[in-house]
Amino acid sequence: MTSAPRILVIRRDNIGDLICTTPLLAGLRLAHPHAWIGVLVHSYNAPVLKGCSDVDEVFVYRKAKHSPGESRLGLLVARARLWLRLRRLTLDAALVASPGDRAERMAAGLRAARIIVRGPSASSRGRLTVVAEGDGHEVERTYALGAALGLRGKPPPVRVHAAAPQPSPHEPFTLGVHISARKPSQRWPAVRFENTLRAIDPSWKVRMFWAPGDEHDPRHPGDDRKAAALEQALPGRVQPMPTPTLGALVDGLAGCHAVLCADGGAMHVAAGLGKPVVCLFGDSDAARWHPWGVPYRLLQAPSRHVNDITVDAVVAALRELSAANGKV
Repeated sequence: MTSAPRILVIRRDNIGDLICTTPLLAGLRLAHPHAWIGVLVHSYNAPVLKGCSDVDEVFVYRKAKHSPGESRLGLLVARARLWLRLRRLTLDAALVASPGDRAERMAAGLRAARIIVRGPSASSRGRLTVVAEGDGHEVERTYALGAALGLRGKPPPVRVHAAAPQPSPHEPFTLGVHISARKPSQRWPAVRFENTLRAIDPSWKVRMFWAPGDEHDPRHPGDDRKAAALEQALPGRVQPMPTPTLGALVDGLAGCHAVLCADGGAMHVAAGLGKPVVCLFGDSDAARWHPWGVPYRLLQAPSRHVNDITVDAVVAALRELSAANGKV
């Protein structure tokens, strides 16, 4: 490989997955300071990379489910133009961070000199290099791709960049509480959040975040009703902060000292901002998806349903985490 290779990283899945890829991007930039590094993402997760200095260019394509009102033909034409532009780049390497055959086929179509993918065991044939991803954290599995390009050592923390300032340590302690979760098994009931906020230190400021919209929306279920119930039950206790965009969530969480949330995109955003996290896990792999690179307390019931996590356990975790980090 030349001293200034052209490297493309493909990450076509969720927000948290792309955040878990930021250590790989940082490692590639450190190992190849003169390289051109691009990332292929879709419109839903692309804002994760806003302000990322490790990347030279972000290529965004739109999925139909993320583009209501746009014609399928228009989306296909836009994607074809994007593919043509990528093929003209003469890539030295395409790193497929998203698992699955479809992402691999995308990389093959770009005619990169090398295609590096994840797999259960290492192998090499022709242009294709399969890197053994192991069974560790998603950050480690993704970072392992870089070994084929000279990366060594432990992955750095995940990183997300906010336009809003970080809070001063001299300001009143601000807790960010994100009440939404994509998976039903991760959705903690409103009454549990209510009782938790009644039990914590009353001097703490509380910012409440949620995905706006109706809970019955099949495309993007929202939590307007849940948020309204909490506002009514705790008048003046929470600062409501609906997050219609990823940027709004990033900037809102940036102003918090710590975060309480379910496993999901908001949890990884908080970690990317360097926030201590108390996270509620339901039916997901905690070893693979816990917050990376920040202090955290992870709660998961043996039943693997978030409803079986008690208020007392969450309050104790919040107090322990805040005390351990000198926040209060």
